[in-house]
Amino acid sequence: MRTAYIGMGGNLASCVGTPEATLAAAARRLELLGCVVCRSSLYSTEPVGFAAQPRFVNAVVALKTELEPRDLLAGLLRIEREFGRDRAAGFQNGPRTLDLDILLVDDLRINEPGLLIPHPRLAERAFVLVPLHEIAPLARDAGSGRTVSQLLDGLCPGSESKNHAVAQVQWDGWRAGGDGDAVDPGKI
Repeated sequence: MRTAYIGMGGNLASCVGTPEATLAAAARRLELLGCVVCRSSLYSTEPVGFAAQPRFVNAVVALKTELEPRDLLAGLLRIEREFGRDRAAGFQNGPRTLDLDILLVDDLRINEPGLLIPHPRLAERAFVLVPLHEIAPLARDAGSGRTVSQLLDGLCPGSESKNHAVAQVQWDGWRAGGDGDAVDPGKI
């Protein structure tokens, strides 16, 4: 089994409610693709690229999976669609109900059309590195050979908070697996 680190984010309500509720429900859906073994905290983050939109809620989960990376990607895209994401209708860096990205998969390096592992912008994004660092500071970016800690330090050298645009969010339903906002599986 491989360990895949999946970046999660969203800033629009979905069929299950708020972005926090969406991430919790999506984390439960990831269990169809493997076993979620760890979740970062939730973080409120400033949008990147297109600023005229609500803040995002982001997290990272560690998923033990037997799926090949291409099959994992197909499963992630299917889950996005279940929560109302239409990649064809949106625009890059625009608002969305759910975004699921493969960040790292063990020490794999894949460069294929539509599938790049490690994620090509991993080292540039505090909204990914901060939650990833929380659960896997020693995981290595197979492209650069650097640990997540080193990538985060390189992004914001000398900054204790790493990035003021990334703030931890307290939401009881996240750590509890979202049970406080139980969702009827037939609705998604």
